[in-house]
Amino acid sequence: MTYVIIGNGVSSIGAIEGIRRHDQKGKIVVIGAEDAAAYGRPLISYLLAGKIGADRLALRGDDYYTKNGVDLKLGTTVTKVDAAKKAVETDKGETIAYDKLLVATGGIPFVPPIPGVQGADIYSFTTLAHANTLIDLSKSIKRAIVIGGGLIGLKAAESLFDRGVAVTIVELAPRILSAGFDEKAGKLAANRLKNVGIEVNCGVTAKEIQRDKNGRVKGVLLTDGRFLESDVVVVAIGVVPHSAIAKEAGIKVERGIIVDAKLMTSAKDVYAAGDVAQAIDQLSGEHRVVPIWPNAYNQGYGAGRNMAGAKLPYAGGLPMNSISFYGLPTISVGVVNPPEGDTTYEVHALLNEEKETYRKLVFRDGRLVGYVLVGDIDKAGMYTAFIKFEMQLDGKAKDKLINAGPEVFLWPAELFDEKWNPEMSKAAR
Repeated sequence: MTYVIIGNGVSSIGAIEGIRRHDQKGKIVVIGAEDAAAYGRPLISYLLAGKIGADRLALRGDDYYTKNGVDLKLGTTVTKVDAAKKAVETDKGETIAYDKLLVATGGIPFVPPIPGVQGADIYSFTTLAHANTLIDLSKSIKRAIVIGGGLIGLKAAESLFDRGVAVTIVELAPRILSAGFDEKAGKLAANRLKNVGIEVNCGVTAKEIQRDKNGRVKGVLLTDGRFLESDVVVVAIGVVPHSAIAKEAGIKVERGIIVDAKLMTSAKDVYAAGDVAQAIDQLSGEHRVVPIWPNAYNQGYGAGRNMAGAKLPYAGGLPMNSISFYGLPTISVGVVNPPEGDTTYEVHALLNEEKETYRKLVFRDGRLVGYVLVGDIDKAGMYTAFIKFEMQLDGKAKDKLINAGPEVFLWPAELFDEKWNPEMSKAAR
């Protein structure tokens, strides 16, 4: 059995480990476009900030690929997938046959059609190469504008600021991290950034990137009419699934590559995982692209074990974000901004501006379906368990969760039987 994995990120690591759980002898070929072995992508912001060295980025040890019998091909791009012939072609002129294929190509930066965005002094921040470029730049630039107040943009801004660069963030939404925060959480985080010296502008974005006669960036004209001088612009609007190779192969693609419950695509023996996959969302039951690390690893692992014959369904992912702003920790999981006017949701929020703490719990049909914590995140794991295991809460249990916080004693006894002692659960039925 030959397994071929396109992409060498956290999904590929999950896939290797899923395959080896069920097949210790099959051949595994991993094809990565970057020159580096799999690294912790969220850690590149710490590298840019100068808080860690490049030696801290690796996801696994130096002997990981050898120990797992992996043929690792770095600096190599797959140019074609032939699902009928069950082979892939690379830019090195190779044709590699497979029995099972995983597409784990991740996402690529989205660059909006802003006038002036094409040309010198425009950068992204999603790869190790991007981080190394910005490290070199930070030695010679004084001002940077970051377009985008999501996770990538905020980490780029913080990292450049820590290198001594004056940074301004512009975000079209009314708050930073708009998908994972509400207005109160966004305000606390923005205030922390402003207090350390990072300028945050919400409800406004770039109308035009203006250049001098030599084509170099001189600043950004905003939609509110202001002009901000800058040496460089970091475009961090987000990422889009890197699904072109699958689409060209005739594989079904919507926003991402559509996968079934076993993480197989519309092409037989071709699977997808990570930021490129449009997989089941646990809470909504719909197929969505949820580009976060835990989902990427879990999907990779699930795809890997099914490629090796396990035939086990993927339980579904949860949208979540965790980020710290200069000592202010935050986390959001699940549905945190219910549709306005939808009375099936029940929201309980508690804000303490003086202590910079905030807690928001979102319930639906007697279950916790989302939460936001700012400042005090000690019980985040417990809250997540209530969501992940879809625990039904009666009135008293829900009141305790709202007023006293989460605790194991609120978990229903049958949950322990069903999740950890299935034989006892079957006997009881």
